[in-house]
Amino acid sequence: MPTGITTLDPILDGGVPRGSLILLLGEIGAGNYEFVYSSIVNTLGLMKGVPPMGVTMPKKIMYVTFTRLKKDVQHEIAQSFPSSVSLDAVGMIQFDDLSEYYFDRSIVPDEWYSRSDTLTRLQKRSDRENIFLRMSRCFNKAEQDSIVILDSITDIATPRSIPNLWPDLTGMLRGLQRFSKQRNITTYLLLSKGILDSEKETELEDIADAVLLFKWEETAGARRQRVMYFEKFRGVMPHLEEQDLVKFAVRISTTGGFEVSNIRVVI
Repeated sequence: MPTGITTLDPILDGGVPRGSLILLLGEIGAGNYEFVYSSIVNTLGLMKGVPPMGVTMPKKIMYVTFTRLKKDVQHEIAQSFPSSVSLDAVGMIQFDDLSEYYFDRSIVPDEWYSRSDTLTRLQKRSDRENIFLRMSRCFNKAEQDSIVILDSITDIATPRSIPNLWPDLTGMLRGLQRFSKQRNITTYLLLSKGILDSEKETELEDIADAVLLFKWEETAGARRQRVMYFEKFRGVMPHLEEQDLVKFAVRISTTGGFEVSNIRVVI
């Protein structure tokens, strides 16, 4: 299935294996969100044409948020690429807003995240599904050969008020890794680097089929450069290693979106 990143898909022989659970682990501002936005915009364009031989186009793109508004994400995508995306195209994305499940029983005032009246909210709370069960329902309704973005794992991995949070999260993701294979759903998990303990980051990396690391590096002249690493990619890593295609310089623009260039050999 194509990533939609036009400078990356040819290197990957057209895209990533269908059903991959891909962790996009990024330092703040290093490009993991721009990767997702570019992927969405370009893939929406590709879905209108005839796919190349051996490439499967997604039937649907689903964007699951835990704290962000649908219109906020739509506006951010459209604002990032004003010359290449229309509001009609962004409207093709299926959004699932789980903020009511995320903020429920938190200190956040109800009126900040819910439009229902107080009585209705109290009635819902009496039989409230937890965030992980609600997330599983989102995946259950996803069509085969879809793309799903979870924005973000950082949100659901950090609250301290949820009992059994970590075993429930890792158990859910391990199950999701299996389910993604069954439905050929390619799933992107957004995670900010450095917020979780290193042991927890490593456990999430172990669960995922692929880990793309987005980080900043100092270059000549003390300039900062975005780079992207393939830390792992089950079934694909040997192909990348053979061609020394492991580390890429990254460029982000309003016209080309997220682009990789200057392939570097990692010794």
